[in-house]
Amino acid sequence: MRVLILEDEESIRGFIRINLKRNDIDVTEAATGEEALQLVKDEGPFHIAILDVMLPTQLSGFDVCAQLRKMYPKMGIIMLTAKSQDTDKAEGLEIGADDYVTKPFSPVELIARIKALYRRLEIPEQESVKQSLSSGIFTLQLKERKLFKGRTEIDITPTEFAILKLFMEQPDQGISRDEILDAVWGKHFVGDLKIVDVNIRRIRQKIEVDPSHPAHIETVWGYGYLWKKESALEQHKE
Repeated sequence: MRVLILEDEESIRGFIRINLKRNDIDVTEAATGEEALQLVKDEGPFHIAILDVMLPTQLSGFDVCAQLRKMYPKMGIIMLTAKSQDTDKAEGLEIGADDYVTKPFSPVELIARIKALYRRLEIPEQESVKQSLSSGIFTLQLKERKLFKGRTEIDITPTEFAILKLFMEQPDQGISRDEILDAVWGKHFVGDLKIVDVNIRRIRQKIEVDPSHPAHIETVWGYGYLWKKESALEQHKE
């Protein structure tokens, strides 16, 4: 596993580096957003990027996240933030981050998040036989990790892929937020359930004609979400 660390404070960067290397993770470091982007261009793509939000130079961690997501849709991205406000967490997720860790954090928590994200990047052996999942007008190619709406490809992150796979394997069934969190982020996730809602909102923006009135991902109030194999519009067309 190759991991890029973007953190301007050398002490924190060193703390992360030591703990990652103890887990046999190949580490590359950057102190500025500009340096991180250049490293990705020269040596990338990396499997996972760990990005500090607050940086002393012009580019913030959010800026780097947005650029990396455009360059490498399949790269895993974890944001590091010293702030606990929901708006900071949501902003990173909205622009393409897969997860966030709030400072101060334990090395055990960070390693667990990294490993959980890396598992989402891998293709399980049982999926090597099954090539795709189809649901209504959508096709999820498992090996290539691509989503198609009809013939149009839609760029998705590793986390969005994992959520869509979970949905398409259980069409027309309500899935609770806790079930989504356990399946995608892992049973030992320490964080806010809202991370599920933010990712669902981001998926809706990509696949729905009108995200404010979703036809494919329904909200089950007080519980979770339901993936409709065929929207009302598609059924009407038939």
